[in-house]
Amino acid sequence: MKRAFTLIELLVVISIITLLLSIAMPAFNAARAGTMSLVCKTNIHQLLLANISYASENDGYFVAAASDMMNGPGLNRWHGTRNSIDEPFDSQRGPLAGYLGNSQVKECPLNVTFVKDQNWSTNFEQGCGGYGYNMTYIGSRLWQRNLKTQQDWLDAYAKTTRIEEIKKSAQTLMFSDTAMGNDGENLIEYSFAEPPFALQNGVPVTSFYMSPSIHFRHNNNANVGWTDGHISNCKKAKFEKKNAYDVSSSDLNLGWFDPIDNSPFDLK
Repeated sequence: MKRAFTLIELLVVISIITLLLSIAMPAFNAARAGTMSLVCKTNIHQLLLANISYASENDGYFVAAASDMMNGPGLNRWHGTRNSIDEPFDSQRGPLAGYLGNSQVKECPLNVTFVKDQNWSTNFEQGCGGYGYNMTYIGSRLWQRNLKTQQDWLDAYAKTTRIEEIKKSAQTLMFSDTAMGNDGENLIEYSFAEPPFALQNGVPVTSFYMSPSIHFRHNNNANVGWTDGHISNCKKAKFEKKNAYDVSSSDLNLGWFDPIDNSPFDLK
């Protein structure tokens, strides 16, 4: 006659399986997170190559971040266009579409719950895939001095930096993981990697901080793509101030990496 398991033996087996799972799960989750971070880096690398290819075919000028930002309808971004401000941007009609493998800006594979809404005031940058571009220094000419007239500002948004104007490409951020918090609870997609300080006549105004948009979603790290084409993991620095929406950015894992100044963004 076959001997059956006793209740005690069954409970011991269950306990052992539970213990083994508790040991294995953190390693599994870490491996999964590492895989998603790697895919994210690949997405950013594709954006870097697309923008560099774009510049090589456009007299050295990189793609404009938001050509109609100044006194415009807000229908054009580096990653796509849209017919009205309440629509998400369509990357297949964007300026980089011809330089991307499937004409689309890919989304970060990490399951970030971005608000999806057709109301501009709720989610005004939907469609960038969770990635932001260095508009201030690369995707515009806002870094120039002597921007005085309205036409100067229009031109500064419509025209961009040229490849040869970047002195140290390995130290100049082009794309990174980004997001924005505008209600204290949720994240929205955001098209720009904002430097800590705004510019006045090309000089950083250090009396106040911009709203941080770099999103440290990979275990308190953000994937950052530099203008020379390499990608790095950057750790979130301590930053506790509220943003322009009176939201604690740190609570939503938004901020900057060290040094918290414009040096990782500027043209050196």
